[in-house]
Amino acid sequence: MQTLYEFAGGHEGLRRLIETFYSDVLADPVLKPLFGQGSPGHVDVLTAFEAESFGGPDDFSRTMGGFAHLINVHRNLKVTEAQRSRFVELYLAALDKAGMPDDPAFRQALREHVEFGSHVAMQNSNATSDDQLHPLREVPHWNWPEQS
Repeated sequence: MQTLYEFAGGHEGLRRLIETFYSDVLADPVLKPLFGQGSPGHVDVLTAFEAESFGGPDDFSRTMGGFAHLINVHRNLKVTEAQRSRFVELYLAALDKAGMPDDPAFRQALREHVEFGSHVAMQNSNATSDDQLHPLREVPHWNWPEQS
């Protein structure tokens, strides 16, 4: 079976998704306070993270600071539930805008991934000590949902 990375169109497909998503995030009044004017390279970093999560190359962990980098960039952002929810909403909307496959199992996997990841990021952004951080310390590897 193909990985989610391959099914999404590999690096090109995921980059298209993340560019679409990031553009919407930077224009969104709920999320703009977290992202400001954006940061150079953010699309590259998020694309590499998604690629690694979905079974593609491990460039994010090998060359971009890995999960420790994610913890550091989210520290003290104080993400609210409204911001987390809006992040998920824009990510899911970007799937259609970017022409991602409309396969229900694929969409379910990506929905579960962004829901989980946004909860981890929100917890880490509000942690006032290392003990309050989410226990996840490496890029989660996401796969197709279990078939019942």
